Amino acid sequence: MGQPSITIIGAGFGGITMALELRRAGLTDITILEQADDVGGVWRDNTYPGAACDVPSPLYSISSEPNPEWSRRFSEQPDILAYLRDIADRHNLLSLVRFGVTVTAAEFDERTNRWSVHTAGGEVVESDVLVTAVGQLSRPALPDIDGRETFAGPAFHSAQWDHSVPLAGKRVAVIGTGASAIQFVPAIAPQVRGMTLFQRSAPWILPKPDRVYHDWHHRIFRSVPATLRGERFLTWGIFEVLTVGLLHTRQRGGFAGALARRHLEKQVVDPDLRAALTPDYEPGCKRMLLSDDYYPALTRDNVDLVVDAIERIEPDGVRTVDGTLHPADVIVYGTGFAATNFLAPMTVRGRGGRTLRNTWSDGAQAYLGITTAGFPNFFMLYGPNTNLGSGSIVYMLESQARHITGLVGWLVEQPGCAVEVDAGVERRFNGRIQRRLDDSVWSLCSSWYRTASGRITTNWPGTVTTYRRRTRRPDRRDYRITGTRTVPARTPPAPDAAGSRRLR
Repeated sequence: MGQPSITIIGAGFGGITMALELRRAGLTDITILEQADDVGGVWRDNTYPGAACDVPSPLYSISSEPNPEWSRRFSEQPDILAYLRDIADRHNLLSLVRFGVTVTAAEFDERTNRWSVHTAGGEVVESDVLVTAVGQLSRPALPDIDGRETFAGPAFHSAQWDHSVPLAGKRVAVIGTGASAIQFVPAIAPQVRGMTLFQRSAPWILPKPDRVYHDWHHRIFRSVPATLRGERFLTWGIFEVLTVGLLHTRQRGGFAGALARRHLEKQVVDPDLRAALTPDYEPGCKRMLLSDDYYPALTRDNVDLVVDAIERIEPDGVRTVDGTLHPADVIVYGTGFAATNFLAPMTVRGRGGRTLRNTWSDGAQAYLGITTAGFPNFFMLYGPNTNLGSGSIVYMLESQARHITGLVGWLVEQPGCAVEVDAGVERRFNGRIQRRLDDSVWSLCSSWYRTASGRITTNWPGTVTTYRRRTRRPDRRDYRITGTRTVPARTPPAPDAAGSRRLR
C-alpha cells in the first residue's frame, strides 16, 4: 500500500495540528505551504499592543503538547507564538514547510484523482490530498466608510499593526470595539495625547480571571502534570456549561449576562458612560469578551467614547453624522475579519470545474465543517460552522485533524482512489445544523457570525464534546469512494425517542 501525498495550506495552529496527527499515523509525504516567513498564523500576524488569548492557555493548547511554562493563565501573543515555534522545531515540522508561498487557486483532476495547487509565483504543486488550514480570522476587514483613503496621517488595521508609527503624544481615533480593541485600547491609552473611540455597538464583557504563573507554578506543572491537566479540564467544563446557555433562545442572558452587567456597574460609575456601554442585544449573540482593564481605560480623561455613526473620514479626522469633526493624527481600525468569506481569495475547483464560490453562493457549508460533496480528497480545518461562541478552537482543530487522518487512511488502503462525502448526507447534516442555529442566541442579532443574508455560517450549534464525538472516526456509509469501488450511500438515521435526529 502506497502513501498518498498531502498538501496543507497554512502553518498556524491548524496546519501544525494536522501535520502532527498525520505523522502520528505514519504518514510522511506532507508539504505545508505558508505565505509568510514563519509559522504561527494569527499569532504571528497579530502583534498589536496587549494582544492575548481570551481562552486560558492550559486549554488553548494542543492536547499532546502541554506546556508547563506558560507565563500566565491567559497568555499573550509572544508566548503563544513561541509555543507554536517550539512544537514545529521539536517535531521537525519546519522541514515540511515552504515559506513565502501564496496559494491562489487549486483544482481537482478527475482523471488522476489529484489536486493541483497554483501559487502566486507561477508554480504548480500536485498532491493526492489537499487540506486547507487558513482559519476564519485571517483576512482583516476594513470598513466601507466614505473618504477612508483621504486621511492624511497613518492608518492601519489592528491585525496589521504599524509599529513604526509612534503613538506617544498623538491624537488616535479607534474605529471598532471588538475583541482586539478591548485589548489594545487599554494598552495604548496611557501614552496617547487623546483617544476617540468610535463604537457602533457595545460588547458584553466579563471579568477576566487572569493570573501570573510564577516559578512555583511551573515547578508544580512539571513535577505533577496532572495539575496542568486539571486546570485544562476545569476550564473546559466551564466553557461547556456556558455554551449550553447559547444554544437556545429561551435561555437568553442567564448567569453570564448577569455577571457582565455587574462587571459594568462595578467598573463604570458615570451613569451616562455606563448607559453608552450597555449592549442593546442579548448576551452571547456576539462573542462575549473578557477584560478587567477596558472599562477603566474608557474612564480616563484623555479617552472619549463616541456612539454617533461615522459619516465620513476626512484628511484631519473623522466626521460623525451630527456634523462634528473629531481630529486625529492616527487611525486604528479594530474592525475584525472577513470571517464568512471562507478560503477567499483562493479559487478552489472540484468535479466538473465547479468552484467552491459557486457551490457556496447561498453561504458556506460542509459536512462536519470538514468536507463538501463534489470536492474529493479536499478537507478543511476551521471550516464552515466549526467556530465556537465559547471554548477553545484548538480542541476543535484536533478533532478535525483526527477525522481527516482517518479519511486519508482509506486512501492508503486504496491507492489512487478519491473520497468525498455523500451529497445527501451533507445536505441532511447542514439542514439540522441550520435548524439548531435558528434556535440559538446567535440568531437574535447581526454579527460577524452571519452572512449578509443572515445565514450563520461560522458557529457550531453544540458543545465541543458533541463535536468530538461526531468526528471521532469517519463512517464509510457517509462517504463515496471512487476509483476502485463505490461505497453504498448511508441510510439516514431513524429519529430517537424524542423525535430528533442525531447531528452527524
